[in-house]
Amino acid sequence: MVVVMAPEATDADIAHVVEKVEGVGGSAFVSKGLVRTIIGLVGDIDSFHGLNLRTLPGVADVHRISDPFKLVSRQHHADRSTVWVGPRGHQVPIGPDTFTFIAGPCAVESEQQTLEAVEMAKAAGASIMRGGAFKPRTSPYAFQGLGVRGLEILAGVREATGLPVVTEVVDARDVPVVAEHADMLQIGTRNMANFGLLQAAGDAGKPVLLKRGMTATIEEWLMAAEYIAQRGNLDVVLCERGIRTFEPATRNTLDISAVPVVQAKSHLPIIVDPSHAGGLRELVVPLSRAAVAVGADGVIVDVHPNPEDALCDGPQALFGSDLRSLAQAMRQLPPVLGRHDAGAKVRTTA
Repeated sequence: MVVVMAPEATDADIAHVVEKVEGVGGSAFVSKGLVRTIIGLVGDIDSFHGLNLRTLPGVADVHRISDPFKLVSRQHHADRSTVWVGPRGHQVPIGPDTFTFIAGPCAVESEQQTLEAVEMAKAAGASIMRGGAFKPRTSPYAFQGLGVRGLEILAGVREATGLPVVTEVVDARDVPVVAEHADMLQIGTRNMANFGLLQAAGDAGKPVLLKRGMTATIEEWLMAAEYIAQRGNLDVVLCERGIRTFEPATRNTLDISAVPVVQAKSHLPIIVDPSHAGGLRELVVPLSRAAVAVGADGVIVDVHPNPEDALCDGPQALFGSDLRSLAQAMRQLPPVLGRHDAGAKVRTTA
């Protein structure tokens, strides 16, 4: 069961609902979104019905949710959500009315490489930059990222370019330092089911980009998002980045159908990662076009000034004519589907 609080509900109203629920042996999980608060209830449904929750001050509605993912379900939230990313005064939207272009280096290698990559991304139309300071790799001998130094570089590039930062966190112990430097925390495919990390990210007070596990079903993915939401954070953006199948022609198989399926089941925004799905730069532009056509809320792509020298995923990184082709597609295609450029919708007030 879910209690939806009215926009004008006070902290005292929320606390009163929690007190009532706990008074009959239930548990209440408070999650605050952009415009309203949702309280997920766990316990005996009959006992909750006896509380007449709809009559309590500040309560807008009460829903009984059949989906196992209560807080991120669309059953209680008919309108799809928008998540705002960035510091106060420069927040970029990710949601149903806009199309958000996120780009930058897969891995932060140096100040110069990161700044060049992000300047290329910004010139191509990106409104949020990506960059990996911590890199979970299949091989323990592969480049693992610069760690905190990489975070400092990203923060410096944000100052230089004005683009908010999304970067991956791979360990719950690193959440505070990553949240200190980044505007959005990314949970990668290998950590989608790292429940302790999901909970720590939910507690961090920053938006979270949650990538789909390479072998995860859509329900498992949404349940992972529920772990974050249950910690009080509804600012979650889902990212379809391809799943592992029997087909070896691409790095992963982009499940383009996941976009409308997720949008029917959940109110959370969903973007697509064509770089990690295809694994080859010549696939990034056509897969990005497909993401726009299917109704995704954005894309996140790899950009590198010298892909042949990249320490991570060089074959999929865009530069030169490929990046120009993507920029053209990102300018021309979203408006055809009624989407506005997220960079033009930046929220400049607190």
